[in-house]
Amino acid sequence: MRFRVKQRHMIDFLFPVALFFVFSLSALTVILLATRIYKSTTENSSLNYTSRTSLSYISEKIHQHDSGTISLGTFDGCDAIVLGQEIDGTVYYTYIYSYRNELKEIFLKDGADTDASAGQTILKVQNFSIEQAADGLFAFECTDEAGQKAKAFVGVRSGAF
Repeated sequence: MRFRVKQRHMIDFLFPVALFFVFSLSALTVILLATRIYKSTTENSSLNYTSRTSLSYISEKIHQHDSGTISLGTFDGCDAIVLGQEIDGTVYYTYIYSYRNELKEIFLKDGADTDASAGQTILKVQNFSIEQAADGLFAFECTDEAGQKAKAFVGVRSGAF
């Protein structure tokens, strides 16, 4: 009986090696694409954070003060939204305004005197504008440090302003 000896060919070695390189190249391509997508998603999320967060914050503040007085005014020369409320017979005002590329908020007793730099910084912004679009409707526009703009309209539900 004769045993047959199997001959080894070069293709027996090259095929698994080529298959390994194709798999490695595919895995590397997928990782690089996923990294690029993740980077762009986080950058967009970061860019939208400032402008949208500031508008959401103001919208929520207006809804919280809906039973009080809500008006547009000025605070130390800065355009501001003025939220008034009465606590134990004393009138207090919350001013939300833009000062030196920062969105700020300050809570003051009626008649108190201070300057715009004393406010609590909410977020850094490039530009912030407030206008009364209609009776009981306010329009806010915020431009963040990257130049992205966001605009929101907020309605006063109770009509007390």
